[in-house]
Amino acid sequence: MKKFDVAVVGATGVVGEKMLEVLDQRDFPVGDVYVLASHRSAGKEISFKGKTLVVEELTDKSFEGRGIDFALFSAGSSVSLEFAPIAAANGVIVIDNSSAWRMDEGVPLVVPEVNPEAAFTHKNLIANPNCSTIQAVVALKPIYDTFGIERIIFSTYQSVSGSGIAGIRDLEAGIQGKENTFYPKQIAYNVLPHIDTFQENGYTKEEMKMVNETRKILGDQALRITSTTVRVPVMFAHSEAVNVETKKPFELEEVFACLGQGESIVVMDDVDNGVYPTAHEAAGTDLVYVGRIRRDFSTENALNMWVVADNLRKGAATNAVQIAELLASRMQD
Repeated sequence: MKKFDVAVVGATGVVGEKMLEVLDQRDFPVGDVYVLASHRSAGKEISFKGKTLVVEELTDKSFEGRGIDFALFSAGSSVSLEFAPIAAANGVIVIDNSSAWRMDEGVPLVVPEVNPEAAFTHKNLIANPNCSTIQAVVALKPIYDTFGIERIIFSTYQSVSGSGIAGIRDLEAGIQGKENTFYPKQIAYNVLPHIDTFQENGYTKEEMKMVNETRKILGDQALRITSTTVRVPVMFAHSEAVNVETKKPFELEEVFACLGQGESIVVMDDVDNGVYPTAHEAAGTDLVYVGRIRRDFSTENALNMWVVADNLRKGAATNAVQIAELLASRMQD
């Protein structure tokens, strides 16, 4: 089996660490692995597959002459804007976890369970979608294909790990009675309807990501979508209340059936026995859990569902590695 040399950019961050963990756990056919980060992290040691890797400072020479096949970027938009084109120009296939390239018309935005074919249109640069968008579209894809979708209302309950180590530290500090250093308001014992910056239209950047990315991934710019994204005092895994208005009428049994056949979806819905997904159960897994599936009686052809997934794994690292797996399988032929 062919092995692929991989670079992880932002290797010392929360998602970068998870990328290395997922590469190991999924037994991706790695050859040499390069761990890159800012000058502040250079020299640190990281264990991977029983080996010790030394973190290198990311520079414009990091990708020259090394024959790196894939670079998984998770170091923020500014880093991706500067260094992803350099890597791509050196023949490296970049899978970027930041928002830098997601809405670029020439860059595919890929969730392997939803639009795998888009990955093969890349020009050495592929965007990994927003964490909350990824789990939502995995759950929406079977419904979209079976009944069509007219309108979506997203309400999210997003864990602090979505903000990286700064969010985790704020929650830990708040529980100890200390003040935040990252969030604008206390996150411990509180909920904040404020993720990322506010835009001129009154929505946050996170809310608009869900609108625009969902349309791009599903290939349907006519979709009517609105979103409210909320940060909650949970460490890991995002939860979402998703209201969907379909084009075709449906029976609930049909909805359960199509979701049950959806790739990477686990239906957990038996309320009589207390069965529904929670963030605690989803944390540490690579699947998307759907429950509380019920008809919306306030309008025609509409339903509600509750969608939960680990934002660091399926919402970031695992999705990126799955994209690499998709491409690697074609390159093995």
